Amino acid sequence: MWQFMRIVLMGMGLCAGSVFVQAEWRQSRVLPAAEAKQAVAAEGQYVYAIDNKVIVRYDRRTGDRIAVSRGEAEHLNSGFIWSGKLYSAHSNYPQKPERSEIKELDLKTMEMSVFHSFGESPRGSLTVAVRENNVWWCVFAHYGLENHRTVLVRYDADWREQGTWSFPASVVSDLGSFSISGGVWRDGKFLATGHDKPVIYVLALPDTGTVLEHQKTVQTPFPGQGIAVDPVTHGLLGIHRARRQIVFAEEATPVEP
Repeated sequence: MWQFMRIVLMGMGLCAGSVFVQAEWRQSRVLPAAEAKQAVAAEGQYVYAIDNKVIVRYDRRTGDRIAVSRGEAEHLNSGFIWSGKLYSAHSNYPQKPERSEIKELDLKTMEMSVFHSFGESPRGSLTVAVRENNVWWCVFAHYGLENHRTVLVRYDADWREQGTWSFPASVVSDLGSFSISGGVWRDGKFLATGHDKPVIYVLALPDTGTVLEHQKTVQTPFPGQGIAVDPVTHGLLGIHRARRQIVFAEEATPVEP
């Protein structure tokens, strides 16, 4: 029976490489947000919809649109909140040469400025910048036939590289012509999302080598883009770009094969 179900699910496109897709996250609620085009971030009372050029604060309880960021931006990506600031990956994608930086949004004033610039970088366009274990983890994305060059880079407090890891073939092949759009650390695993598929790739640092370990792929109620860990529910948040929604997700009961 298990083999039969596996074949059926593979035929439906629900497998990435040889890793079975499990339904581990379910939608708990949605919040309409016109700016939910790139990513989402969250703190206690508020959630933040991230568009290419602006970040907008919404009241998570009422859904009211509270405030809009001020400052220049061209192509914002995923966001991460730390010490009262929202840090968003930013690039000049699809322009060449590629330039990337991390934007810092002061959540008190809603003023956006440059936190760290990578300048012109052959690594690609920055799509993820998150802080974990007192270091920064950044994803530099490539697209099309070059998307296998996408990497996760670890930086120390002085922005010195401490390690670089590529994404495994089982993930890259599932991305199509797109790349990694979002990522967060949760329970010691790096949860990565693509551009438009409702799945999360659960990855781990390898004991040896420079290729991330693809442990499993799980279904989610949001189709790719930037995600965040919700500090209130301890679940996840994502966006549904086509519907302009912020999507709240909670863990579902794992289904045993």
